[in-house]
Amino acid sequence: MELIDKKIVITGGTSGIGLEVVRAVAPLNQVIVIARNSEKLSQLADTFNITPYQCDLSDLEQVKQTATAIENDHPTLDVLINNAAVQFAPTFISRDFSYDNIENEITTNLTSVCCLTSILLPALLASSDAAILNVNSGLALVPKTSSAVYCATKSALHAFSTSFRYQLADTHIRVYQSLMPLVETNMTAGRGSGKMSPEEAASQLIRGIERGVEDNDIGKVKILRWLTRIAPSAAAKLMKAS
Repeated sequence: MELIDKKIVITGGTSGIGLEVVRAVAPLNQVIVIARNSEKLSQLADTFNITPYQCDLSDLEQVKQTATAIENDHPTLDVLINNAAVQFAPTFISRDFSYDNIENEITTNLTSVCCLTSILLPALLASSDAAILNVNSGLALVPKTSSAVYCATKSALHAFSTSFRYQLADTHIRVYQSLMPLVETNMTAGRGSGKMSPEEAASQLIRGIERGVEDNDIGKVKILRWLTRIAPSAAAKLMKAS
């Protein structure tokens, strides 16, 4: 699929990887951005030719209302990029752990993806050539010690993407994943080293869509995937220590 003259919906398009995707595709496509921060959305709309929709993806009623509004405003869509995610690092035994973050993380990272995809599916089916891309993480393959709920949502997103791909096999909609390494974003500030830039992550994400790569292992995820195949215990030990 060539990303030219497409109608593209992207969540979390005001920062990080999502913002870089918007920068790359907005000049040649009609881009619809869903994000929580209305001020950032307004600034983005002043900079790029995008259509903004304010929505807190941790609130499923807002997700339903926003997705319904998009479907009504845009009966045909070509690409849906489920990019937005949140991650809370404290372990369950940490003093900083918050019970309230459990639902927030699951809803934002997984449930809202399922709901948004469900409501926008008719508009995607109305296109002659459509794609759904779920931005995932290498943690979907092997979890780490911290961020247990985040790891669980990414593993579940991997299963959802695979099953949903099977369901749409006889349609013209293709279901893709981009499995990201550690990327330099606000979410990963102060954690880890050797991070990929959001510009490079976005570039490889877009390249994966255009080349039709179903599960696009980006950066160090290629090594992790290889390690899970030849030495799964070593992969688990590596991620446990990360």
